[in-house]
Amino acid sequence: MLEIFTQLGAGFINCMSPANLLMLVVGIVVGLLVGVLPGLTLVMGVILVLPFTYQMDITAAIVLLTAMYVSGTYGGAFTAILFRIPGEPLDVPMLWDGYPMAQKGRAADALGWTLMAALGGGFVSAIVMVLLTQPVATFALKFSTPEYFAIVLFGLASVIALGRGALPNAFLSLGIGLLIASVGTDVIYGSYRFTFGSPILADGIEFLVVMVGAYGVGEVFSRLEQGFATKPVEQISETSTRLPSFRELFALRWMFLRSSLLGNIIGVVPGAGATIASFVSYGVEAQYGKRRKEMGTGIPEGIVAPQAASTASVGGALVPLLALGIPGSGATAVMLGAFMLQGVQPGPQILLTSSGMVYTIFASVFLGIALMCVLGFYFIRMLVKVLDFPEAIVSAFVMLLCFIGAMSIRNNLTDLWLMLAFGVIGYLLERFRFPIAPMVLGVILGPIAEEAFMNTMISFGNDWTVFFTRPISGSIMAAVIITLLLPFLGRLLRRSQARTASSEAS
Repeated sequence: MLEIFTQLGAGFINCMSPANLLMLVVGIVVGLLVGVLPGLTLVMGVILVLPFTYQMDITAAIVLLTAMYVSGTYGGAFTAILFRIPGEPLDVPMLWDGYPMAQKGRAADALGWTLMAALGGGFVSAIVMVLLTQPVATFALKFSTPEYFAIVLFGLASVIALGRGALPNAFLSLGIGLLIASVGTDVIYGSYRFTFGSPILADGIEFLVVMVGAYGVGEVFSRLEQGFATKPVEQISETSTRLPSFRELFALRWMFLRSSLLGNIIGVVPGAGATIASFVSYGVEAQYGKRRKEMGTGIPEGIVAPQAASTASVGGALVPLLALGIPGSGATAVMLGAFMLQGVQPGPQILLTSSGMVYTIFASVFLGIALMCVLGFYFIRMLVKVLDFPEAIVSAFVMLLCFIGAMSIRNNLTDLWLMLAFGVIGYLLERFRFPIAPMVLGVILGPIAEEAFMNTMISFGNDWTVFFTRPISGSIMAAVIITLLLPFLGRLLRRSQARTASSEAS
């Protein structure tokens, strides 16, 4: 333990060198900007920065990419809470309570809870990353495609349970999302599905087009129907981030810890990443939290759970990258490429041959989280100035962001038309009280679940029982079944109690 603290202290000293500190600041700022801009995903941002690292020192290059990775999980919170536009897929669960809280005139409170969730989740993640790298990475080796499919399915089931007030609508919305996700080229067999001879559809429908259209454009259409009668966020003079009190934080201490640890665990699973951590954490809180019936109405738990988990997943994803050479997410896959370009092979030996670099990266995570929160605390003041304009101008600004985001994906006008189409679909779903979240979730996680399922069938001879016979995947599948059955069992129990009360009254 003493050796770990000694090496970590040396890492902080190395991280404070001019070159590494500059890359840390640049990475945090660029990551925040990438997170704010819809359509420019965190992975895309890291890929765009990667060419600039070719001539850099390996430590400075990885510090830059790590800083972007950390701040990218937080930057999208601003537009998600204020404008209902998630900058990243991982911001979707957070806006379900963040945006309603902002509509109640508590935008500053929502942003404060988001900042504290990112800070808490990030530091818990960094501590776990330093102390448990080798044992946690060893455990992650037990995860294969059955476990990966099971945990993605758990994410889907958790969010579907959010529609317990109208489960058929939620299932139908998810089905639409999965159908959209099936458009394009089959990743296993290479066959075309639902492309109708269109080259652009052969590449599939980008989930960002669906997400930005359904949430951003759909919201503008809804407000257009109302004649822009209300503001997207109630006007607050000098709106800023208002931090919660110590008493409020202490009341949610166990939820902070639960969400952070859950994000760490999911982050360790290769390929899972912040998006799945965010959805699963929100779903767990909606199913088992003390205020689960109030989720989606604008409560702190609905903001803290996904944000803490998504930021915590960063440290978890770095564990298999550094200790095993296995990327834990899309961003760490790009970071693996940066290592390889510099002639460094991550894995068990890197802790022996390049421990100084590894602990400098660890230190950069701690410093990056602190710097991200400081910058984020003041960064909101620039964005909130947009709220001083009339709602029609604000909505025009929102549409501009949506168009820029959609166009930046593939630089194709077809994506703009698709975005508008999904804007109409999002508007209609809201109009007829169908939840949008399951549809978006199906588009995001559908391809991931399909690939994991197909790879499992190929690897295990089409034996579907493998999901239940392996200890880890079997446990997760049992949790999936319980999650899906709980709303129905709860409804049957309430009906039974009502009948009993009725018979006793008569």
